[in-house]
Amino acid sequence: MEKGEFLLTINHESDVPKYLQIVNAISNAIAENILHQGDVLPSVNVICKTTQLSRDTVFKAYSILKDQNVIESVPNKGYYVANETRKVLLVLDTFKAYKEVLYHSFIKNLPDNFIADIQFHHYNIDNFKTIINNSVGKYYKYIVMNFDDENIPDILTNISSDKLLLIDWNIHSNPKNNYVFQDFGKAFYDALKECLYLLKKYKEIVFVYPSYTNHPTETISFFIKFCSEYHLKHKIITDVNEFEIKKGIAYISTNDPILGRFLEECREKNFEPGEDVGFLSYNETPMKKFIYKGISVVSTDFNELGTKAAEFVTSDKPMQHYIPTKLILRESL
Repeated sequence: MEKGEFLLTINHESDVPKYLQIVNAISNAIAENILHQGDVLPSVNVICKTTQLSRDTVFKAYSILKDQNVIESVPNKGYYVANETRKVLLVLDTFKAYKEVLYHSFIKNLPDNFIADIQFHHYNIDNFKTIINNSVGKYYKYIVMNFDDENIPDILTNISSDKLLLIDWNIHSNPKNNYVFQDFGKAFYDALKECLYLLKKYKEIVFVYPSYTNHPTETISFFIKFCSEYHLKHKIITDVNEFEIKKGIAYISTNDPILGRFLEECREKNFEPGEDVGFLSYNETPMKKFIYKGISVVSTDFNELGTKAAEFVTSDKPMQHYIPTKLILRESL
C-alpha cells in the first residue's frame, strides 16, 4: 500500500464499539507506516458513506484521536495525521461501563506521542492467546487484564516483563510482574464492615452470584466470613431463576442486569429501596449515582487504575500497586 493510502473497514458484527474500531484502525495505520505525519484522513462524510456509520460515531472517534494529538483538523480542509507516535496495547476482558472509565482515564493521561490500541479477550483463552501472539514486538508497552486460566503465564512469557503491566485481578501473576491490582477479598470484607449498621436493618443478606459470572470467588469467601463473624443470616444464589426480591432482605450482586431486575421488581411490588429492601452493587459506573435515588456500591477507582496504567507506559520504573476499594453509600441500602 502506498504512503498515505488508507482504507477503513468496519466489522459490524464485532462487539468492539465502532468508534473504537476507527480509533484502532487509524492508530494501526500509523504504527505500520501506512499513514504518516501530514497525511490527510478521509472526511467524516466519506467514512459515513463507505461504512454506514453515523456522523456522531465518526466524530467521537476523531475527537478521541484529536484529544490524543494523533490527528489535527483544519477548517475547510479536513483531518490529517499530526504525529507519528509510540503505540501501546490495552487488553481488557469486556467493554462495560466501568471499563470505559478505565479506558478514557488511560488515554487521557497518555502523552501526546502515545496512542492506544484496545482488544477484548472475553475470558476466552484461545482469543487471549491470539491477541498476545499477534501483538508481540508491535507495541511499546502492554497493559493486560488477565483472568483465571492456567495457560496465561506461559502465553505472557512472549512479552518482555519490563514492557508488561497486569491490571485489575491478581491471578496467575508472579513477584517479578509489574501490576496495578484491586483487592477482591479483604477490601470487600472491610467495605461490608463499614456498612454493617445498615445491613443489620435487614433480616437476611443475599448475595446474587450467577454461575456464569467471572467475578473472583474470593469475594464470596469473604462475604461468608463477614456474615459468620457478625452473625448475619445469609444466602448465596447462583441460579438467577431463583432471584425474587422479598421484603426485609438486602441483596448484593456483582452483576448489573441483576440490579435492573431488582429495581423492576421494586416497582412491581411497591417496595422502597433502602427501606423495604436493600441493594449493594459491585463496581461504580457513571450512572449508578443517578439510578433511582442512587445505588450503593463497593468499587475500586477505575479512573485511578487507568491513570496508574498510563504512568507505567510513560515511565521506565517498575510498578507494583494496589488501588484501594471503597464503599459509596447511597439510598439503595
